[in-house]
Amino acid sequence: MRVPLSWLVEVVPALAGKTAAEVADLFDNLGVEVDEIVTTGPADVSGLVIGEVLEFEVLEGLKKPIRWCQVRVSTKDSDDAVRGIICGAQNFAAGDRVVVALPGSVLPGGFAITARKTYGHVSDGMICSARELGLGDDHTGIMVLPPDTEIGADAVGLLGLHDSVLVTEPTPDRGYQLSVRGLARELAAKLDTDFADQGAVELPAGDEPAFPVVIDDPTGCDRFSYRVLRGFDPASPSPLWMRARLAKAGVRPISLAVDVTNYVMLLLGQPMHAYDLAKLAGRILVRRAADGETLTTLDDVERKLIGGEDLLIVDDERIQGIAGVMGAAHSEITAATTDVLLEAAHFDQRTTSRTIRRHALLSEAGRRFERGVDPEMGPVAIALATELLSTYGGARAEGGVGIVGAPEPPTAIELDPSRVSKLVGVDYSSATVARRLEQVGCTVAGADLLTVTPPTWRPDLVEMADLAEEVARVDGYDRIEPVLPAAPAGGGLTRRQRRRRAVSRALAYGGYVEVPSFPFQSADVLDALRVPADDERRRLVRMANPLSSDQAFLRSSLLPGLLATVVRNLGRGLGDVPAYETGTVFVERTDRRPAPVLAGARKPTDDEIAAQNAALPIQHEHVAIAATGAAEPAGWWGRGRELTWADAIDAVRLVADAADVTIELAAAEQAPWHPGRCAAVRVDGAVVGYAGELHPAVCEALELPKRTVAAELDLTLVLDAGTPEPSAPKVSGYPPATQDVALTVPAATPAAAVAAALRDGAGELLEDVRLFDVYAGEQVGAGRKSLAYTLRFRAPDRTLTVDEATAARQSAVDEAVRRCGAVQRV
Repeated sequence: MRVPLSWLVEVVPALAGKTAAEVADLFDNLGVEVDEIVTTGPADVSGLVIGEVLEFEVLEGLKKPIRWCQVRVSTKDSDDAVRGIICGAQNFAAGDRVVVALPGSVLPGGFAITARKTYGHVSDGMICSARELGLGDDHTGIMVLPPDTEIGADAVGLLGLHDSVLVTEPTPDRGYQLSVRGLARELAAKLDTDFADQGAVELPAGDEPAFPVVIDDPTGCDRFSYRVLRGFDPASPSPLWMRARLAKAGVRPISLAVDVTNYVMLLLGQPMHAYDLAKLAGRILVRRAADGETLTTLDDVERKLIGGEDLLIVDDERIQGIAGVMGAAHSEITAATTDVLLEAAHFDQRTTSRTIRRHALLSEAGRRFERGVDPEMGPVAIALATELLSTYGGARAEGGVGIVGAPEPPTAIELDPSRVSKLVGVDYSSATVARRLEQVGCTVAGADLLTVTPPTWRPDLVEMADLAEEVARVDGYDRIEPVLPAAPAGGGLTRRQRRRRAVSRALAYGGYVEVPSFPFQSADVLDALRVPADDERRRLVRMANPLSSDQAFLRSSLLPGLLATVVRNLGRGLGDVPAYETGTVFVERTDRRPAPVLAGARKPTDDEIAAQNAALPIQHEHVAIAATGAAEPAGWWGRGRELTWADAIDAVRLVADAADVTIELAAAEQAPWHPGRCAAVRVDGAVVGYAGELHPAVCEALELPKRTVAAELDLTLVLDAGTPEPSAPKVSGYPPATQDVALTVPAATPAAAVAAALRDGAGELLEDVRLFDVYAGEQVGAGRKSLAYTLRFRAPDRTLTVDEATAARQSAVDEAVRRCGAVQRV
């Protein structure tokens, strides 16, 4: 927003004597960005005076009318008090007061004025138009001043040609910064002084206008203020001070009706529109657009409206404008307008913002509505505009201000002043907190615990942190001293953290390369992985604002991203790709509820924290590997070896050893693995993941080589199941006793289950059990297999006898027979 310094000084008298740079520093300290300081008018301007046209002679025989004017530029009786000036304008008469640029003066744009001979006379100066003075684009005639303007007065000071304009950039959620009133309040609060609040006025009394207004969509428009004016003179010029102020604010003066609405918008931040009452039929209705409707807006562009989306202002015959953005071309005030309907409504921020972007139609009104306009300013803006149009345009108000609709009042916020001090780091008293909040417009009640009601123009104040920011901002960010927090005594990594890092290192030492990926995925990739419809991995968490529409969900598995990385590296010419990743996966809760809104004035209760956590999706950390190519490279030393399902199992064992957990493996069927080459991984009897070779159909769908292997484990469950901090083992100095046992079991029996039975049956003397041979053939019978184990026994306090070792071995065999249906081979 462009705001002249002179306007700010008028509203905040305490700024008198401050330079534009000093005011910009105040804005910067308040968090209001000042992009630029512009100086209006040439720095060396001089010689512009107020003159009176005494008489003029129309020169004949020329292609266009030219006047030879006698202009008094001083009340003193001197030879140069009357100047002869050539002028081509026709809009003045004898006795009019005008602006005269005498020889030696400089006009905006660096245009120097000199005496020169033209049309047979020496023109001793120039009579100026508004455009030549930088006060607008009107160049059809000269600027005629009020008849009581003092002759010979300095026109530079009278017209305010010398001024500084601060170009500010509003914070996106603070629409009040797009008004002189809002900026003045900020400066007054910073200077701890008063300001002339032109928004604090009493509404004029009178009956509501006899003109019906209906709001069909209260979501898009919750208040519509209006008033009928009659007897308006459309030819009345805008006052000089208003045109000068608008021009410096970057708004082109057009006509009195338009200039007044623009002036009120700049002052109060409330956009307005003036309708020609004679062009309105029946009533005004605020509604959504219907399919197929079109409108030619004030910029002479025909726009196709979006049914059910665009908010419109219509009468009983045609559309009068796109609400909050721009009026229709046929609705503007013309030279024939005598009766006016003033409108100052309050429109929804989201609706306005979406309409602006759909139609690429950014207007000054739209900029304000999409950032938030004070819903209480509509009637005030109507009253101020009525006063200006009555004073300068002869309009008469018919009745009072009509108000339709009522916006929701702001919600009060409980605030503990001590929490503000803790949050900001400055020791504020309760009185300081209350005073600073009142300075930005809040209503504050209470003593120890404050009840703060934000003002209607601050929809961004919704919680305690917002209020704390306001206190810090107005009281001064420079009061916040930078303090380096004391570092707490280091406790080192926890047991869980060490095991988590050990898992990652073990995979890296095992030849796998870590490849972190984004935690996003599509729903379609689960189809390629052949994940069943009732699998919990289908309970995807949809993101509100995804980076890409084709990956709109948080991942429920690490495999999609990991396998995509494998495919990408294969495409770049790599033949052997061993990769791994650790990261969080997300699964939507079946009973998920919306998160409660926490009160900012106090610490959340345990129940509130539990409710917040219950609103989050299920989150577990996983570890996964994926590999393709050779497990052992070929060379002069041999043919090498391709990866098999056993290599995925080995990677799982690396994870288990690093996490210090014991795993059990069993044949399983789980997508996306091959049914006959997939193992379920159990820890303490619970399945924590799967490993093996991918299904051929999955490899084909994802363009992976055949025999691609993968594994994925729930690392959260693995680490939770780990043993506590281990103690140093007791090393026995006595020799071990080793015995072998061969058992036949059904072919489907996992070797790990047999080993567990042997371990439990052998008792505390068993030190280790190890599988060293697997055999299946005619000698063991159809549907069975032979497993051979080495059992190592040792006692901590003696050398075991042969009988003790044999008895322990037999107890182990008996338990395997009982639990697994084993038969001992002899």
